[in-house]
Amino acid sequence: MGGNMARRLKECGYHVTAVYDAHAASARELAAEIGAEPCPTLAAVTARADVIFTVVTDDSAQLAVFAESGDSLLTGAAGRIFVNCATISPRTHVEVERRARHAGAQTLEGCMASSIPQARNGTLYLMCGGDVATFERVRPILEKLSTALRYLGPTGSAAQVKALVNLVMNCNTAALAEGLGLGRALGLDLDMLREVFLQTGANSQVLKTDGEDMQHRAHDCFFSAAHAAKDSGIALQLAVDCGLNLPLARATKEQFERMVALGLGGLDKSGVAELTFPGRHA
Repeated sequence: MGGNMARRLKECGYHVTAVYDAHAASARELAAEIGAEPCPTLAAVTARADVIFTVVTDDSAQLAVFAESGDSLLTGAAGRIFVNCATISPRTHVEVERRARHAGAQTLEGCMASSIPQARNGTLYLMCGGDVATFERVRPILEKLSTALRYLGPTGSAAQVKALVNLVMNCNTAALAEGLGLGRALGLDLDMLREVFLQTGANSQVLKTDGEDMQHRAHDCFFSAAHAAKDSGIALQLAVDCGLNLPLARATKEQFERMVALGLGGLDKSGVAELTFPGRHA
């Protein structure tokens, strides 16, 4: 996601000065492609850029790149703006904002409800949270990345909404897999079944994006099962904090966790069909 966002901004005329990746070879390859500098440290990125986008895997990774000691994006960060795009818990966004302010920097949530092709084409659905003045400062950049840009409120707001988006999406994914799996067990034509789903209350965005891949067991990874399990966990923790029980969300999280336990966590989330359709993982 981050690499494709950098490619998009380069094409739009922005000078992408520096890139960093935990896998240094990936950073070197991208840097050579877009004319940026592959940085050996996080602090080197901050030294070379005014606006820094981060796309990491989880809460611990987000806190690590904004560490309060050692190599960190916060080194020499006064005056910088950090746009943090990972799907992480609201409390982590709030903590990163606190750390950045202490360093004289500003942060913005830039939660993405899209996938790799949209990052490349500048058609992300971006949900933003943080100081509204900061949002307005970076709006021109964000508009090059997004065709649906929304400011949702103070820091933590966007992460809450993104958690709910992924909660519903993950439940839809598991339900679609079960529907197609049952259809196959009944001997139905799955092309026909998907077409009927599209015209009825069974329709969903997941059906449009993942239905054919589920049917044909094509699970090239755009959004991994491991990330689906993690994101469902974020939403469930919000539910616990509110005193709510969400049985469908919990059952869905358990399905994705089962994929991870079977060594399938690197498959696309549509790979939950592997656990539902008759087959070796059933």
